Amino acid sequence: MKKTKTPPSAKSAPPAEERDEALADRLVALAIDLRESDVYAQLPEPLQKAQADLRRTVRKCLQQQREQALDEALERSFEEDDKAYRVLRENVEELSGTLLLRREDGPELEVNAFVVPLFVRTAGGLRSEQCFQDEQAFAALRDSFQEGGLESRKAQVVLVSHAYHLDEIERIGYCQLNQMVHEACEAMTRRKAPAAEAIARSMRGWPASGFGAEDSALELRFLLGFALKSMDDPFYHVPEKEAAADRYFEARAERFRKWSQQVLPLLRRCLVTDGRDMQIDFLYQDLFHGGKEAALRELEMLGLLNELQQMLETQGLAPQDVSAIVGPTEADDGDALRVSLQAKATNAPLGAIDKPLARSEAVEAAVADLADGLESVGIAEVLLTRRFDIDGAPAGIRPYRR
Repeated sequence: MKKTKTPPSAKSAPPAEERDEALADRLVALAIDLRESDVYAQLPEPLQKAQADLRRTVRKCLQQQREQALDEALERSFEEDDKAYRVLRENVEELSGTLLLRREDGPELEVNAFVVPLFVRTAGGLRSEQCFQDEQAFAALRDSFQEGGLESRKAQVVLVSHAYHLDEIERIGYCQLNQMVHEACEAMTRRKAPAAEAIARSMRGWPASGFGAEDSALELRFLLGFALKSMDDPFYHVPEKEAAADRYFEARAERFRKWSQQVLPLLRRCLVTDGRDMQIDFLYQDLFHGGKEAALRELEMLGLLNELQQMLETQGLAPQDVSAIVGPTEADDGDALRVSLQAKATNAPLGAIDKPLARSEAVEAAVADLADGLESVGIAEVLLTRRFDIDGAPAGIRPYRR
């Protein structure tokens, strides 16, 4: 029998890169194995290997820019198992936005990406050509994160001199964010850092706003920064006891409240150059993914409250004249939270609005946020229903208690 020779090109060809589908399969299988675990807790020994494999595979995807594999795994895990989706999402978000540096001669260092979402109200809207032209104000704003106690005095902070539009933030994928964290790390740890190409690409530019010069514009923007910190810095140590942990987070929140008041003049100088007045409402500083999610929820809430106010104006009613029934319902594209208004005097229904529920959003937390929002526009009487049926009728009503 004649022996077939293997072509030289086949002998020297490198092994084929693992396909996105195979990577996604592995991620989903590992997430299902870990579905009952807590990403931040010490796991029993049988699950430690699965967790290490999961995190190693996620890092591989991030390093090789395999965004499609990560997206496919998250989509499939959500469809197959909610708990597995939670585990996978928490690991992907943590590893994409955080970098650990292990040193032989000292404690571990951590670099993470953070955002501060801003709701900015101006006449005519913000103009990109005016933003961050005042270098002194920007430098003072960057330094304020440590001077105001948002980050440790021992940390290093890099702030991007750009007010990110939501479209820009949403287009930063897991792999690009991971690149940005590495670039920020190099900028803070090397004397001569290379060009930050991923950070530069993230500033894609704002879409056209369409606001007229006299329009009252409310816009969402993000400050994006990176912090380099030591893992043994007491500033970031959360006490184990619940009461002490509560005091720790209350102190952080109070520092943020004071900081948000103190930096208003600096932000005005950073965002406008023509002297226009502006109002700024801050959402809490958070890691990249958590801050983005909180801003999206707040934006949806503002849109819903605006629709409700328009509904009341159409009916000629004041907020105190109505009650709101709140509960889950099914929408065409997934679960939603419905707000149904009714007149107090007659109990007549006035209309309803649905708010989509995010994949990671718990119904109880969404109801609490919505009740706070309704109260902020003057609707104090909030009722709960177990669920709205297919005809839109509430199934059992009880008063809402905080």
